[in-house]
Amino acid sequence: MAQRPGVKGAADVVALIDGLGRITGRARIIWFLVFGGLFLDAYSNAALSAGLGPMTSQMELTTTQVSILTATAPALAIVFNPVGGWLATRIGRVPPLLIAKVFAIAGALFAAFAGDFNAVWLGRILVGVAYGIDFAVAMALLAEYTPAKLGGRLNLWQAVWYIATTGNLALALLFFHLNVGSDIWRWSVGSASVVAAALLLAQALMLKESPTWLAGKGRLDESVANLDRIYGIKAAAGTPDETTRTAVAAPAVGFRQAGLLFQGEYLPRTILSSVISLGQSMQYFAVGWYLPLISLAIFGESFEKATVGAMVFNAFGIVGGLLSAYFGRRLGLRLSSAAGFAGVFVALVAMGLTFAKVPTAVAFLLPVLFILCHSAGPGANGKSIAALSYSSDVRALGTGVTGMVGSFGSVVGLYVFPQIKDSLGLADTFLVLSIVPLLGLITCLVIKWDPTKAASPDESAGQARDDTAVEGSVAAL
Repeated sequence: MAQRPGVKGAADVVALIDGLGRITGRARIIWFLVFGGLFLDAYSNAALSAGLGPMTSQMELTTTQVSILTATAPALAIVFNPVGGWLATRIGRVPPLLIAKVFAIAGALFAAFAGDFNAVWLGRILVGVAYGIDFAVAMALLAEYTPAKLGGRLNLWQAVWYIATTGNLALALLFFHLNVGSDIWRWSVGSASVVAAALLLAQALMLKESPTWLAGKGRLDESVANLDRIYGIKAAAGTPDETTRTAVAAPAVGFRQAGLLFQGEYLPRTILSSVISLGQSMQYFAVGWYLPLISLAIFGESFEKATVGAMVFNAFGIVGGLLSAYFGRRLGLRLSSAAGFAGVFVALVAMGLTFAKVPTAVAFLLPVLFILCHSAGPGANGKSIAALSYSSDVRALGTGVTGMVGSFGSVVGLYVFPQIKDSLGLADTFLVLSIVPLLGLITCLVIKWDPTKAASPDESAGQARDDTAVEGSVAAL
């Protein structure tokens, strides 16, 4: 009988998972279930986007009220991204994901049955709490579930995002043809509660706690058991090594330790991941999120035409999201982000200079270029680069803080876009926004860190602690 590999800490667990050539069986189901949470986040956002026109007409909303509704969820995520990271660090990765689904169900139902602006707003507050918690934790958990050689697959969340958006738009078209009238937005928003309930049930039944997080907490027996349950890896729990004993004895990482992300080798990683996350969210939520309204401007004043146009644009987002995994693997996350920012910059400048001056076919191609470059580069990398840049003990905190920065960009994009558009018009708004991808491009060229071109942060952190311990022992002799 072959001897089982021993597990003495998180680095051993990471090495065992990294040794897998692919993700199969139950691990694959669990992997996609975590992605399901990201699908829900996108679906909930798209639900409001698709129904924004009819909702505005039915409730006679002002521009400021529209901006408040659209910006509320990402604004709440500014707070609840780090809260999700803090929870995931303290109590594990799975419980916060389940809590997020409960908030998502409540938020969707509140909004769907709302009688006035305040009730819709309350629903969006609850959705924002769910969005903030889920996104920070899901990316950290996916990074720990995924072998290093398959790390580029984390970028597939971007394709999932556009699939969810397109799915909700298709559902909105179905409701349109069922003649539900101006209540169409209620059906669109309310359908998110069904998706959330299904995910809550499936995740509660299937998800297993991260073996890497368990090992980092010194719970080696549970870690080994979950390695077997998820991957079928037969390992044996050993005696905790020096790294694990030190980590367990140290104070739990919380908000007061957020300064770790801005020290030493983590500083450039945090700056790079934050700038990519901030830039991609600003450009997407300022332009991509309003594609149904942009479609109205291009294809005419018709809900059906605008929705179909937005679906076509989002189909290119799916293509870009799928390509992002390839580009991330071939170019690395940093350079693929730089290339994407460059493409988005060109698209925005061209849209600003030619809007309403070129044939419809050309006007259609420019948003396509925008979505394709965004989703194939910074759109996908904005979340995954943080999840891959930190060791397990600070990973959830890192994704939470980076997510917080990205949510700030979403708020700015969602709130500022309608205001600038009303003041300057659509064409000049595109020109103003082009500064965002330009700054993202410059940052990616200046900071050289790329997690796909370096050793696993968990293994590097363990090696560094071991070296420190050895140096301390030598010094004591």
